[in-house]
Amino acid sequence: MAAADPGAAPTQAGRSNLASRVIVGVFLAVVAIADIWIGGPAFTLMIVAGVAIVLWEWCAMHGIPLPWRIAGIATLSGASGLAHLGLALQALALLGGAILLFILLSAATRAAGKRWLSTGLLYAGLPAVALIWLRQQPDGFALVMWTMGVVWATDIFAYFAGRAIGGPKIWTAISPNKTWAGLIGGMVAAALFSILFGRFSGWPQTALAMALIGALLAIVAQIGDFFESWLKRRAGVKDSGTLLGGHGGVMDRVDGLVPVCVVVALWVSLQAPANLVLGTTEALA
Repeated sequence: MAAADPGAAPTQAGRSNLASRVIVGVFLAVVAIADIWIGGPAFTLMIVAGVAIVLWEWCAMHGIPLPWRIAGIATLSGASGLAHLGLALQALALLGGAILLFILLSAATRAAGKRWLSTGLLYAGLPAVALIWLRQQPDGFALVMWTMGVVWATDIFAYFAGRAIGGPKIWTAISPNKTWAGLIGGMVAAALFSILFGRFSGWPQTALAMALIGALLAIVAQIGDFFESWLKRRAGVKDSGTLLGGHGGVMDRVDGLVPVCVVVALWVSLQAPANLVLGTTEALA
């Protein structure tokens, strides 16, 4: 998630922008939590809408023609529908087939830009299937809330730790504002949130296990942030879109969530790792 320069002195405009970002962030979080709680078709529709916008922003950054964008969104809708019906493997197969088809078509037409649609389908499609599948699991509400909470804790505390401490930057060529202090602050916050959430949810794993899981997922979230920053620099844009006014696009808000939810879903789909989160193999029966 893009943020102001942590080392810069706060100005009136900066404070106003931060307050505005907080308001937008809280509103989006409330809507998301309500939909996660309801689950079912409402949750799936929220995911479809979100990933469709993400793909649209992706395509806009890469100059992909309108018909190809529509085909991509139709593919995402179909994959999400299959996942909603409990057919996650078929949803992944649909995504894989569509990605291969678009690669072949772009090669046949020698349209290099269209190859980015295949990557965009992977970027938007995997988290769609992952989140829908996670919500369907026993304790699915808690799993999705934990996943999102880790990302939110990472983003918020990385921003404030970076501003308060400053220090060496991580990768100025890609994201000049990200500091090691911010990353460590985000990891600590994610670890603490993970411990508290695990205790509140009654998960049986140790505090140390939850702390390590949270910290590692914080690193994954920051990798997602860097990847989106690289995409924007490559495309020569400041924000992924304009849907949220001065706060960028939907991609700017979910850049950390995209890889984290995929990692969590992959993890929960395996019995042994799932035990660390749910403490029972019956959850996958």
